[in-house]
Amino acid sequence: MVFLSTAFWLLTLFVLYTYIGYPLLIALLAKAFGKPERYGQRLPAVTLMIPAYNEEAYIAKKLDNSLALDYPQEKLQILVAADGSSDGTVEIVKRYADKSVDLSYIPDRRGKMAAIVRAMDFARGEVIVFSDANNMYEGNTLRELVAPFSDERVGASTGAKLIVEDGRDLSSAEGLYWKYESAIKRNESALSSCVSSVGEILAVRKHLFVPPREKIINDDHYIVLDLLRRNHRVVYVPSARSFEYVSRSARDEVERRKRMNAGLYQTIFMSGRLLPKSPILVWQLVSHKFFRAFVPFALLALLALNAAIVLLGRDAGSSPILLAHPYGAMVLALQLAFYLLAVIGNFFTPKGMLGKLLYIPTFLLNSNLAALAGFFTFITNRQSHIWTRVAR
Repeated sequence: MVFLSTAFWLLTLFVLYTYIGYPLLIALLAKAFGKPERYGQRLPAVTLMIPAYNEEAYIAKKLDNSLALDYPQEKLQILVAADGSSDGTVEIVKRYADKSVDLSYIPDRRGKMAAIVRAMDFARGEVIVFSDANNMYEGNTLRELVAPFSDERVGASTGAKLIVEDGRDLSSAEGLYWKYESAIKRNESALSSCVSSVGEILAVRKHLFVPPREKIINDDHYIVLDLLRRNHRVVYVPSARSFEYVSRSARDEVERRKRMNAGLYQTIFMSGRLLPKSPILVWQLVSHKFFRAFVPFALLALLALNAAIVLLGRDAGSSPILLAHPYGAMVLALQLAFYLLAVIGNFFTPKGMLGKLLYIPTFLLNSNLAALAGFFTFITNRQSHIWTRVAR
């Protein structure tokens, strides 16, 4: 009983640290030791690179949004990397040739990173801003995103991902998640560097960009870790804002997250040559990213341990610390109620604020199921580095 209850509480602390403890701790450290960022007004030449595979539904809107950004026209190159596209994407991009939109295209599809690497030969900017075809930038985003590059220590910057509220519980939960992520990255950046990015709003000094040697799944995370390993800062810029819609359904969102998690496990297995040299950055990376990969296994173990304690601990007194009867049964009931709410939330949630609150267990369950699925697709080598786009 002592062994089982000790393991239960240690795993509980692990989950709480990962979701709550680390965000609070990094916030306290940032407040105590962080320094306000002050950057110059230099505006470098920028290449806005847009990888676009079969994006005919979005590419025109994306190009219109890019052309309307508040950045000196003579210093901005818009470059679409459309390798492998077989729909109308290439023809649509060609219509913008007279507006200084450049196209990199070959018929073969070799994946997003291969398209980016090939398009780099055509990029004229000192800073490369990686974006996606289905996200839209606020007008001042490029100015805000490149401001940190007045500091020579900065190798990359990344901005805020915001979800367009469309009235669905999924968009509310996803939007809340990205606000949570934004707070963590803001504090990490204030303390040292942030250790993650979103691929649709990532700026990198061109001369520091090193193509991955392997078939990388999460190319944006690889780029960030490679820069940190080489002692360059990665800065989070919350005022650089990108907007997009969430996946069309919870199932599509799980599929998207499954791929992201497969990429996270790939990064963990490669960490021997990707870890930063700074102990603080290693702590941030492990706490923020790597621990989350193991939360699903901790949750399964908590359920199994709790059930074993209830079955074996009826004669162990009434210690709440040991989860003896009736405390173990009460905790198990709470766990089962949480998972029941999560399952119900996939099929039905009430409208309004109550529905948004009740959807949180569903979002957490789906996220961890996606992590488990990502783990099994990674270890069985079934996850391709080539994206399969989900509907939005």
